[in-house]
Order: sequence, then structure tokens, then C-alpha cells
Amino acid sequence: MEFNFSDSCLNMRSSEIRNLMKYATRPDIISFSGGMPGNSLFPTEEIDEIYNNLPIDVKRAGFQYGATIGYQPLIESVKNHLRRKGLPVEDNELIITAGSLQSINIITKIFINPGDTILTEYPCFIGATGVFQSFIANLHGIPIDKDGIIIAELDEALKKFPKAKILYLTPYFHNPAGILYSKERKKELLDYLKNKEIIMLEDDCYGDLYFDDADKELCVPMKTIDPENPVICYSSSFSKILGPGMRLGWLLARPEIIAKCELAKQSTDACSSTFTQVIANEFLSQGKMYSYIERMRVEYKNRAVTMMKCLDEFMPPEVKWVKPRGGFYIWVELPEHIDSTEVLKETMKEGAVFVIGKAFDPYDKKNNCFRLAYSHTPPEQIRKGIEIIATVIKRLL
Repeated sequence: MEFNFSDSCLNMRSSEIRNLMKYATRPDIISFSGGMPGNSLFPTEEIDEIYNNLPIDVKRAGFQYGATIGYQPLIESVKNHLRRKGLPVEDNELIITAGSLQSINIITKIFINPGDTILTEYPCFIGATGVFQSFIANLHGIPIDKDGIIIAELDEALKKFPKAKILYLTPYFHNPAGILYSKERKKELLDYLKNKEIIMLEDDCYGDLYFDDADKELCVPMKTIDPENPVICYSSSFSKILGPGMRLGWLLARPEIIAKCELAKQSTDACSSTFTQVIANEFLSQGKMYSYIERMRVEYKNRAVTMMKCLDEFMPPEVKWVKPRGGFYIWVELPEHIDSTEVLKETMKEGAVFVIGKAFDPYDKKNNCFRLAYSHTPPEQIRKGIEIIATVIKRLL
């Protein structure tokens, strides 16, 4: 039987990251592919203590269905968390989602018709482009530099696509490029977008993971600067700061937007896991989240520094990369004639994997680059893995 799949299904593309995740658990592979925390870093003892001390009625509530918008105690705890960042929680509403990817999916679902244009950074988080393509959106990538999205390029894009509906950005330790938007670029962007009929989706999964306090100010969300103009939907997640297995994120936006998001979520999964919401609420409301994040900043900085030293030692001078100041990633640029897929084919044989560049290209073309994630890999394995990759690159030069 030949199946007549929908246009939406036919526009879906396989995630290069998901395809590589199976290698992350193989003991013989050093994986720099998955953008995920290290298994040994999860706060298992704290979570055990939290669960064991919960009243029986709260434990039972965790096994039950919950409200689509979220477990109310967690909503209040996340609002308090966002108040600390200066976000306008009083004039906006918040919905708990199954990770930030569901936030992206829901916003796309309520705003995008087939053929509508979405503007993204170039390169762009592969999970977001996969969502956008599944809704048959027209994607247009806008180049970034070390300070963020290039405003002149954004202006040209909006002249070409004046009815573009969404501008999707990851300004804080960008996935995959690792950059942190400068204060000046954020102001320039907000000034440019004033009174324009486009919604900014500000995806902030890594902003709490700055390495040095000097960068804390740069991680203040743009939605705190001008809450009303432009319209900003702010998304974040517990995935990078507690654990992706919790499958919890949140979306902060205008009440009329969240009302539609609640309807869209009802038709997707009815509600996020009440069980993990109960645990996350206690972890956050008891203040355990902040001491845990402090420990993770130190650990991830150590892993990033280790990887940087190995890149300096092993990579040929023709290879360039961005020094990380937080988050999980280092973005590596190869000479134009080197295809990262060919590099990956060889490094896989020798025991190391990463994510190829075109996975993050909205047009699925540019491939003389790749993403390294240092977050999941123990420091003692980083050196060997980088040496493998560098050796293959030298052979291909």
C-alpha cells in the first residue's frame, strides 16, 4: 500500500542531532553531539530528598492529570524566578510546556499558515527549523556576527518579506554558534523592531549558564527592556539547568497569546507531566536551583576551557572557532573546501562524533562548519576526542 502522507509530514526533515544521539550512549564513542548535561552532574540526591519528604497528597497529585496551563505552584515559582530577572510577569501570562521546543511548536501553530515567512538567525537551532518546516513555513536565515543578528541584513529581509510573522532568536550562548548578544546589538535590534508587525520569539535556554559574573548583565532578556513594543514571546526551559528528562519549559507572553497557546497545547498533550512539575516546583521554590546552577557554571566552564586548550593544541591554523562565555557549545569553521560530513564519516570510524554544520542551516546547504558540545563529555575524554577530529581534518586539508 502506498501511503498518502500530508504536506506537513512531507516537509519534516530528520534531525541530524537525533540521528547521532544513539552514538552518545555507546561506550566506544566520544560524543560531542548532544546538547545535554552530563549524566554525572544531575542532582539525584537532592531530588531523592525532595520526593521522600513530600506529603502523600502532593505525591498522589503528581500521578494525576493536571491543568493544561500547568501545575499552579510551579507557575508561581517560575514567575518568582522570572521576577528575579526583571521580566514583566504581572502584565503577561505563563504556560508550562514540555520543554522549550513545545513552546516553539505552539507559537508556530497559532501564528503560521503554510507559506508564511519566519525569519531566523543563520545558523539556527535545528529543533526550531524542524518545527517551522513541519508547518510548511518559508524560512529565511539572517547572518549573525559576534554581537548578534546583523541589523542591516534583517532590514533587507523585512523589505523582501514585509509580512514575515515571526523572528526567532537565541541571543544567550547561541545554539549552535555559542555567541552572546552584546548590549548595544540588543538595543539596536529593539529600536529597529519598534512598531513593526512581527513577533519576536526570544529563546533563552542557556542564559543562566554564564561562566563569569561580568557577563551576567548581558544575559538579561530583551523582554525586560521593553515589555510591550516589540511584541516578544519569551521561552525557556529546565532542560539545561536541571534535566532534559523532566520535559519542562515555559512560555511568557501577552494574555491573549497564552490563551491561544493553551488551546493549542490541549490538542497536543492535554498537560505536561504533573509528576515532574511537582519535583521541579520544589527544587525551584526551595532555592536548590540556584546553588545547583552555580555548581554547573563552574563545571561547564572547566569543560569549555579544557576543550579550548585541546583545540589550540591540536587544530591546524586554518580552522577557526568562537571562544565560549557560557552555555554548551563551540562553533568550528573549516576552510571552504572541507565538508564536515566527510570529516564526521572518518571521525566516527575512530571514535568521535559531532554535529555537521548544514544541520543548522535553514537552507540545508552550508557545511564547512560543525558544532562541538562540551557539556556532556567528561574532561578526561575531551582531549582524546578533539585529537581524533583534528587528525582527520589535517588529513583532509
